Amino acid sequence: MTAPFPLTWLYAPGDRPHTVTKALASGADVVIIDLEDAVAPDRKAYARKATAERLSEPQPVPVHVRVNALDGPLASADLQAVAALPGVAGLRLPKVTAPHQITRIAETTAPAEGGAPPLHALLESALGIEHAYAIASAHPALRGITLGEADLRADLGIRDDAGLDWSRSRVVLAARAAGLAPPSQSVHPDTRDLNGLAASCAHGRALGFLGRAAIHPRQLPIIERAYLPTEQELDEAETIVKAAVTEQGAQALPDGRFIDAAVVSAAQRTLSLAARRD
Repeated sequence: MTAPFPLTWLYAPGDRPHTVTKALASGADVVIIDLEDAVAPDRKAYARKATAERLSEPQPVPVHVRVNALDGPLASADLQAVAALPGVAGLRLPKVTAPHQITRIAETTAPAEGGAPPLHALLESALGIEHAYAIASAHPALRGITLGEADLRADLGIRDDAGLDWSRSRVVLAARAAGLAPPSQSVHPDTRDLNGLAASCAHGRALGFLGRAAIHPRQLPIIERAYLPTEQELDEAETIVKAAVTEQGAQALPDGRFIDAAVVSAAQRTLSLAARRD
């Protein structure tokens, strides 16, 4: 069963079945089997076949598949091979630049007796960011958008990490405006820089992200810890929710803080995340 608020999304190369097996046992909320960047060109066909075999039956945790670039020659074969499999909980669509791509995938992957599988769009270029809301609201099958920061950094010529913050906020706003879940952060590429990962997660959380993709199991507890509420946040959330139950509508707490329906909703989400704490 998918966690109400997935915080950890672990990538595993599709051409390495043993790595996929380890990923499924890693504790990640969602495993993403990658057929794109993590797989060499001469291993693509094998990765597709191995992934289809793995996902021919339900898996112990939700599994998404990142297919190859939608404008390339491999995506169609990827989608045909995996989209309808019982072990697939979602499809990750890389390098999305326009809403019609989402609509096309949703229509072509929908079986006659049901809807399309849940789709998640990766925005990895200036054009994708420019069309963020149109993409996010393109089709009901689209359940999330997020950034592919390595490609976006190259496309924009950005050298300093702060140069990505405008694009990050644009994606957070587009997701919210379209009624989608808060986006997860892009991967932190240095798997040994755990302090840097923690600092980056804190920054992402401040911008409105929820959770993060990872490329190594050692990153998972750092991500989860960064996105779980602190004891102080839990105390504040409990105070807000209790006050809302006692008295309906906008009000001021004894300490002077003003609360309304939006503040209560945020507090309730904080408490729902608290169930994950040890």
